Amino acid sequence: MSLRRFTVGAAVAALCALTVPAQADTVDTPPGRITVEVVGVNGSGCPQGTAGVTAASDNTSFSVTYSNYLAQAGAGSGGTEFRKNCQLALQIHVPQGFTYAIARADYRGFAHLQRGAYGQQRASYYFQGMPQTARTTHQFGGPYSDDWQASDRTEYQDLVFAPCGEERNLNVNSELRVYAGTSNPQALSFMSMDSTDGSVSTVYHFEWKECPAAADAA
Repeated sequence: MSLRRFTVGAAVAALCALTVPAQADTVDTPPGRITVEVVGVNGSGCPQGTAGVTAASDNTSFSVTYSNYLAQAGAGSGGTEFRKNCQLALQIHVPQGFTYAIARADYRGFAHLQRGAYGQQRASYYFQGMPQTARTTHQFGGPYSDDWQASDRTEYQDLVFAPCGEERNLNVNSELRVYAGTSNPQALSFMSMDSTDGSVSTVYHFEWKECPAAADAA
């Protein structure tokens, strides 16, 4: 059965966000190697030790994997099991003279939703000390039992870049919700974004710019 997907929100940049001056040059990827450090983890969807982050070797993206991220409803599920969330604070170290924005985020997982039940995947991300981007929501309706995927893409003119010459945490927030709706309350519905072997991950894609000072010195 085909996936039913409804985009309730769209990824947009925050109003009044600090942007890189127009003279900064776009680049495919910076030289050297970026690193991503997890400096904070909080949320019922990512208990300590169940979330990992890996930067792509070509500097195009980084991936987040979870091993205990599952929301469920029905069949005796606890009152708080219908909602799981994860908040990650990441320190992304980039080569000097370059800055980045998040251009696209791809989310994947598995869902088993009874007829009449539905699930939601929500997300947002923003730089420390800067206005938060709008939250996006993707909704999936039952009956459905298969892999699910959702993507958020920001138009180039709306990208929010990290301030040049500063290291600010990138805050990545995600959430899963499952509602029993009109389904049989004794039947289980769930939605996951986890993988015990690392094969399922959330991928955040970079857009890069060369900072003005570095461009002028070239």
